[in-house]
Amino acid sequence: MRLTDRAVALWNARPPLTSWPPDQLSLALQGGGSFGAFTWGVLDRLLEERATRFDVVSGASAGAVNAALLASGLSNGGRDGARAKLESFWRRMSGTAAFLPLSAIRAAPGMGGGIDLMTRVFAPYQFNPFDLNPLRKALLAEIDFGQVAGDGKIRLMIAATRVSDGQSRIFRDAEITVDAVLASACLPLLHRAIEIEGEAYWDGGYSANPPLIPIAQETRARDILIVRVTPQRNERMPVSSRDISRRLDQITFNATLNAEIEALRLAAEIGASPKLRDLRISHVAAEDAVHDLADHSASDLGWAFLLGLRDQGRAAASHWLATRPD
Repeated sequence: MRLTDRAVALWNARPPLTSWPPDQLSLALQGGGSFGAFTWGVLDRLLEERATRFDVVSGASAGAVNAALLASGLSNGGRDGARAKLESFWRRMSGTAAFLPLSAIRAAPGMGGGIDLMTRVFAPYQFNPFDLNPLRKALLAEIDFGQVAGDGKIRLMIAATRVSDGQSRIFRDAEITVDAVLASACLPLLHRAIEIEGEAYWDGGYSANPPLIPIAQETRARDILIVRVTPQRNERMPVSSRDISRRLDQITFNATLNAEIEALRLAAEIGASPKLRDLRISHVAAEDAVHDLADHSASDLGWAFLLGLRDQGRAAASHWLATRPD
């Protein structure tokens, strides 16, 4: 049994619910580049369940972007506004190919070796001296951060990794600015570190992808849904430099979440917190819905690819909503 399966089985052993789907739900949204379009689909479907309210939403990298879009849309237009906001952002990303620009070029036929070598030999401070980051423009166009910070409709937790000590910093509610989201999505080989209050930050996926223990400690909901987009499994042995690098990234960006799930499982098992034993933690995973996801590029921003991920996310959420945990 896989780690996540054991953790899910533990919480699914709790007393049965009196009603389903849950009337209150917290979300943990994993990062994974363009695979975050799967999360878009999950959120799009959950927003149709008007009886289910969101309590805490955490995210890292693309998960942080989706969390901020969700909060912004709910604050300005309600559920329909949130659905429209998510679609507008991902359509914009596809149109500008700005989410992971150098990775997108790296994946292009005939361009891989040169760009891959460039990112290994030169730092972004050298090949990107003006610190061009189209994601900033897209976020500012789609999200009213002042409204998100003061609205309070849902509580947000966004993770970034401090460069100085490698520890995770969780930005919450009023702390969430465009720089906080950019810090959470800052891949160090592609973009300069984001500086906030004198500290430099890199992608939150290195230290909390996404934050789970803080949600378990603070949520008022009984149910937490983890949306996983970074593949855990890959049966094909990587042999090329590009495939090895991709597989290492997948392992790295899953390690922190697996560790948090195991820590919560053990804490509940030994009775460290009565609240933990009352939680029901489940997950939907993009790799369970998308064939050979591990072999796809997380920088593919083709509209057809993003729509496919969205539709699979909607289907996965529908299945989760229809499957009573007990």
